[in-house]
Amino acid sequence: MDAKFCSAGSRRHFLASQAMGIGSLALAWLLHEESRAAPAGKPSLARPSYDLVAKKPPQPARATAMISIFMQGGPSHLDLFDPKPELTRQHLKTYQGEIKYDNAAEASAKLFASPWKFAPQGQCGMELSELLPCLGQIADQITLIRSMHTGVNNHGQSINALNTGRPTGGRPVLGSWITYALGTCSQNLPAYVVLADPTGLPVLGVDNWSCGWLPSLYQGTVVRAQQPRILNLDPPPDVSPAAQQQYLRYLERLNRDHLAQHPGEDDLAARIASYELAARMQTAAKEALDLSQETAATHRMYGLDQPHTRAWGERCLIARRLIERGVRFVQIPSGNQHWDHHNGIVKSLPQRTSQCDQPTAALVQDLKARGLIDTTIVMWGGEMGRLPVIQNEKNIGRDHNTYGFSIWVAGGGFKAGYVHGATDEIGHKAVENVVHHYDLHATLLHLFGLTPQEVQFERPAGVGSLLDGQPARVVTELLA
Repeated sequence: MDAKFCSAGSRRHFLASQAMGIGSLALAWLLHEESRAAPAGKPSLARPSYDLVAKKPPQPARATAMISIFMQGGPSHLDLFDPKPELTRQHLKTYQGEIKYDNAAEASAKLFASPWKFAPQGQCGMELSELLPCLGQIADQITLIRSMHTGVNNHGQSINALNTGRPTGGRPVLGSWITYALGTCSQNLPAYVVLADPTGLPVLGVDNWSCGWLPSLYQGTVVRAQQPRILNLDPPPDVSPAAQQQYLRYLERLNRDHLAQHPGEDDLAARIASYELAARMQTAAKEALDLSQETAATHRMYGLDQPHTRAWGERCLIARRLIERGVRFVQIPSGNQHWDHHNGIVKSLPQRTSQCDQPTAALVQDLKARGLIDTTIVMWGGEMGRLPVIQNEKNIGRDHNTYGFSIWVAGGGFKAGYVHGATDEIGHKAVENVVHHYDLHATLLHLFGLTPQEVQFERPAGVGSLLDGQPARVVTELLA
């Protein structure tokens, strides 16, 4: 039999017949076909190669890692972050100005003041809602941006704008761009990890961590909220550690021989790299995800001892452990429409804040105590805020608002104890120091030591980048 055929057949047979668990894990890295790219300018005959080796940023960097806590649905800035005395004075009066409704059928022009009290917090005096008592304890550590704007008034489009830079779909997300540009300090864990919500995926599903037209190596790898957090991570119980290592070494040799017979095949090289990472993760991931190694005091700090905060607390604690171990980008999304309070906001909003307030504040405190906050960006926010008028008078809620809403950031070079921007007197539109989604992206890239020109990817449709030619600016007022 031809030796070349025999080698390929043996490799194929081995992959098909062995239940080592690494195939399922590697699949998350292979969902998109890798795009072909050539350097800008003069075409090159050499195929480009892609890897996750840590790369030095071209500019001085303040941040080396990021944790993005994405509250899908649109947390109400008017009830959490942005007190409006004028709205309180005009409570239940009919607003005479223009309101941009998303759901006109249930719309009302009747103003609705926040039912919750605001008070200054920390030495900075940042006014926050009583629904966020733990965030109030770290007010001096965060930057609160009250003037966010995407201007695309539905969930999918605004999610895309904040995740990928444009309202349209199919583009790489922020985490993919960061790992494409900088790689990762850990070669035993994925560069980009998504800690999924136990109730399911947010709106747009896996597109929230898609690498789009970047190579598949830069897609987010999902870690489940329940055990086993990564399926098929352990070898079969009847396979000894020694036998397991022999299997993996044999698979590596088959893969390398196969690659040598197909030089320049980037997608094949990426598959092999993913399988090899999966093999290394059988040890490293188990250790990183093992929360039993943490003290009882740490468990209490993150709320793992309370049923209503446990799920959020576990994900926030895992995020810290991953950052400690060199993971570049961690994403913590909420479930589908958890913050989309078109009705029943008086009952539903406190339920949501009580789940995440303590764990999120604990994450910032813990990163600071471990000397990680200076180089780790933590970002909390959704794709929109809510309107200042009543939606659904029988069961009061608030409609979408992408024209002025709030997010907060901490660490990684952001100014601490600082409030930036403002909405109008009723909280409808950002009117002072407006921060567009592309301005936020430019600022994040800057903190990582990157510029838009240095983070781009050439493909048949043309050069693509996160900012994609938009008039973005680095918001220097946000920087320490």
